[in-house]
Amino acid sequence: MKKSGYRNFMSILLTGLLLAGCGTANNNQPAPSGNQGAAPAPAPAGGQLSGKITASGSTALLPLVKQAANEFQKQNPNLTIDVSGGGSGTGLKQVAEGTVNIGNSDVEAGSEFPGLVDHQVAIAPFVLIVNKSVTVDNLTKEQAGRIFTGEIKNWKEVGGQDEKITIIGRAESSGSRKLIKQLVLPEGKDFAKESIVQDSSGSLRTAVDQTSGAIGYVDAPYATGNVKILKFDGVEYTPDNVVNGTYKLFAYEHMYTKGEPDANTKAFLDYILSDEFQGTYVEQLKFVSVNKGKK
Repeated sequence: MKKSGYRNFMSILLTGLLLAGCGTANNNQPAPSGNQGAAPAPAPAGGQLSGKITASGSTALLPLVKQAANEFQKQNPNLTIDVSGGGSGTGLKQVAEGTVNIGNSDVEAGSEFPGLVDHQVAIAPFVLIVNKSVTVDNLTKEQAGRIFTGEIKNWKEVGGQDEKITIIGRAESSGSRKLIKQLVLPEGKDFAKESIVQDSSGSLRTAVDQTSGAIGYVDAPYATGNVKILKFDGVEYTPDNVVNGTYKLFAYEHMYTKGEPDANTKAFLDYILSDEFQGTYVEQLKFVSVNKGKK
């Protein structure tokens, strides 16, 4: 072979080897950066939810919502549910402002909160409680109303011992206060100015327990310890008496969302309304199933 032919042959051979080497290198290159070619993040195992739900408001409803949050998070460990109190007014204000997903309330939202969607989740029986020093066992609606407005000031005026009545109530933002005002107080009347104000149902119960001659109002789950529950208009509080309509101090509990709830919030509300939760925890916590009330 002539030298010129040999050189041409070697040139062609080297070029082919180089091209083959470049092709191999390109096949081993990583995928381009960015979304193109990126693997999707793995979903939580078993279709569990993830993210965060926030709720605030009624302290009366607080034990039920906390229990629901604990149980629902066990089923969805990648989901966080933060629940706080503050009173019904606080819950309604915060959900309307969009700072929480759920606003819990003992009372219906007024026209000052447009766009809220109501989810009724339980019936909360409310009871009148007194310090163990009080010998009275029953109050009529009229007697209770006159006590809370300050017209009746001594237990002897309603058949009890000679002892000053101390009224312990809730703040203006409390749904419990609004409910008792609506159901017990005479129309157009308000609570006595000398009432001692507590910021939660639990602190109200404690104050009644520790104050001789005291009277207050809480929802049934908080009526624990040494306080005494009074009959109202001669009817004892029992869940059956709420359902049959003879016991009149109760309210539907509301969990409001701003518009329709997002997927996580809807799933949480659906769990609270499920037979599983309504048939067990709702009644264990001394609420009444919302399903019973709607029959």
